[in-house]
Amino acid sequence: MSSSEEWTHPGPDAVPATGAAPTAEQVIAGLKATDEGGSDLVQLLTPEGERVQHPDFAVDVTAEELRGLYRDMVLVRRVDREANALQRKGELGLWAPLLGQEAAQVGAGRAMRARDMAFPSYREHGVAWCRGVPPTDLLSMFRGTDQCGWDPVEHRFHPYTIVIGNQVLNATGYAMGQRFDGAVGDDGGEATMAFFGDGATSQGDVHEGFVWAAVYDAPVVFFCQNNQWAISEPTERQSRLPLYQRARGYGFPGIRVDGNDVLATLAVTRWALDQCRTGNGPVLIEAFTYRMDAHTTSDDPSRYRLSDELELWKLKDPIERVKVHLVKQQWADQEFFDHVELEAEELGARLREHCSSLEAPPAERIFSQVYAEGSPVVDAQRAEFLSYHAGFLGGER
Repeated sequence: MSSSEEWTHPGPDAVPATGAAPTAEQVIAGLKATDEGGSDLVQLLTPEGERVQHPDFAVDVTAEELRGLYRDMVLVRRVDREANALQRKGELGLWAPLLGQEAAQVGAGRAMRARDMAFPSYREHGVAWCRGVPPTDLLSMFRGTDQCGWDPVEHRFHPYTIVIGNQVLNATGYAMGQRFDGAVGDDGGEATMAFFGDGATSQGDVHEGFVWAAVYDAPVVFFCQNNQWAISEPTERQSRLPLYQRARGYGFPGIRVDGNDVLATLAVTRWALDQCRTGNGPVLIEAFTYRMDAHTTSDDPSRYRLSDELELWKLKDPIERVKVHLVKQQWADQEFFDHVELEAEELGARLREHCSSLEAPPAERIFSQVYAEGSPVVDAQRAEFLSYHAGFLGGER
């Protein structure tokens, strides 16, 4: 590319441009032209709070149901903001913010049925909320006092997975088991959902999961939250094609939904889960959304993205569009919004109190759940470590 050629930000269906680095003005101009997600994006509620129709996906929600989705997102956001603040105060070791992704997670989580199984990565706090996991149970893991604060079988919600993409293999294996056990084939069947980010689509585990799910018609929905940044790498450096189109190479459907639209996400995910439950094999959903905060609390997003980009996405806030629609339809008044805010304040207070009351586990805890049965090797390691640890407690080195 010569210096006289104009650089444009590649659209979702374009091959990334190469050559001279763009100026900030060129990046923002490109973003304004392409941040809608392309013509294939499924959307039912615009950023301005207007309901629109889609020829293939429709969802009928009552005023009560939409108020419930709004409440879910507000409380999930408060959990996220409170935990983020607790980490900054030194109460948690780390936190993975979900700010901006509430609609993707709540829409997908509320589409699931009781017998469905979810396999999260490490950011699915909204899905955990929908599966009945108390937010307080998330804190012990990020504080380092427990490996998993909830019962995965009871909540049908697997422990968080830190290794990028590994949960996709776990989910595929679980879904294959559902298939082999005859838990699919009619409307009353089961399905599995695997949650991962756009960066994980470059991991081998994800592609292996796609292959096995396709070959065995596993009832698994691959739910990719494309929040535009794999830590510091933008999506266009991950793929030449929109991520949902990768499904074609494995022989199953892929669809892109507005991940900031809770109604569209709900409708698309319901459809995908029904496809799986009735024996039609896997589906890939790309929820086109945006990470408004850092990748984790150890990340500084100002080093790799522009503040103007963040401002553009603030106009697509998933909570505000639902609030505007509720007001326009006269489905909610100020008393309702005030009550939800009061609930959020009370939830934040409970989280702070719970976090400060968590006790550090005993030193031997790290060895207690390595194997189902005892192991001479682990026993020897435990004895050596506890002896070493006791020397510090006794003042000896």
